[in-house]
Amino acid sequence: MSDAASTAFVRTQEARSLPAPLTVRGAPAWLKENLFSTPMSGLLTLGSILLILWIVPDIVRYLFIDAVWSAPDGAACRAPGTGACWAYVARKFSFFMYGSYPRDEVWRVDLTLVLGAALVVWLLVPRIPRKALGSLLFFVVYPVVAFVLLRGVAGVLPVVETNLWGGVFVSLLVATVGIVVSLPLGIVLALGRRSKLPFVKFVCVVFIEFVRGVPLITVLFMANTMLPLFVPQQWTPDRLLRPLIGISLFAAAYMAETVRGGLQAMPKGQFEGAMALGLGYWQMMRLIILPQALTTVIPGIVNSFISLFKDTTLVAIVGIFDFLRAVDTARLDPVWAGPTISTTGYVFAAIFYWVFCFTMSRYSQMLERKLSAGRRR
Repeated sequence: MSDAASTAFVRTQEARSLPAPLTVRGAPAWLKENLFSTPMSGLLTLGSILLILWIVPDIVRYLFIDAVWSAPDGAACRAPGTGACWAYVARKFSFFMYGSYPRDEVWRVDLTLVLGAALVVWLLVPRIPRKALGSLLFFVVYPVVAFVLLRGVAGVLPVVETNLWGGVFVSLLVATVGIVVSLPLGIVLALGRRSKLPFVKFVCVVFIEFVRGVPLITVLFMANTMLPLFVPQQWTPDRLLRPLIGISLFAAAYMAETVRGGLQAMPKGQFEGAMALGLGYWQMMRLIILPQALTTVIPGIVNSFISLFKDTTLVAIVGIFDFLRAVDTARLDPVWAGPTISTTGYVFAAIFYWVFCFTMSRYSQMLERKLSAGRRR
């Protein structure tokens, strides 16, 4: 073949780029991969769509379209065909938030919640610097300030006894104390259970297995009735402090098993490498083992936190006026009696708990992605 003939088959210009097939880009590709990847997946997707079309319109109609948004009492909510009575929630909102706390002093609760939220944001948002200072303020200074604000000090702020506390802020208080106390205590119990000292290991194993073997209601009753028996009468724990101790100990037992799972998942080489560097036991745990172990079990830790947050409703069993108890009490008001009052109150409670639990879940996923970036392959 001549040179002229051979060069006729050589491309001298760059070929025009063609777009990717429609099935591998954009929305069609996402639908195919996530909703219709297999015949069974397609059937489940269609079934879910039909279920949503069957249920959601009635829910939207009840919660929004036919809802009563403004009314002086429950008369408007008793009319046939009416939906959720959001006017009842608006009228009782202060009771839901503060319970029987004196209305002239609720600014103290608001200030406490704002300070706590600001410190939590400081600690949880990675971009905010000086975490050590934030930790000192949250774990040392804030509890004292919150106690002074909420309960008061004679001669400075009017004293408000804990039997008047209630509503949302009590639920947040119980959950926050339980979460803050259960994690470090759970770590100590997990380390104690793995200890080579027989007595320490025995005590930790007995405590963990005993607490995990009884329901939370039992622990709350024991804390409420038995704690005063172990101290002199003048040192009897406050009626709110008792369930706080019970919930913290209960959550710590479960947290200990979660942390122990992370410790056992650590490769043996990490321990050997730390010891080869000459690190002592506590240095090894603090600098190398625990950071990796806790990162591994973030989903389990947050799952325990979410479960604890929802379990705070059980403190009503021992007379603590939490948020759900406030909702349950407010619906008995004869002025707001009606067929939709109870449903509206419980829907509002469900939204409250869902928002906090969903927020914790999403934050844990973000934190997990950030901390595991170095281990991705």
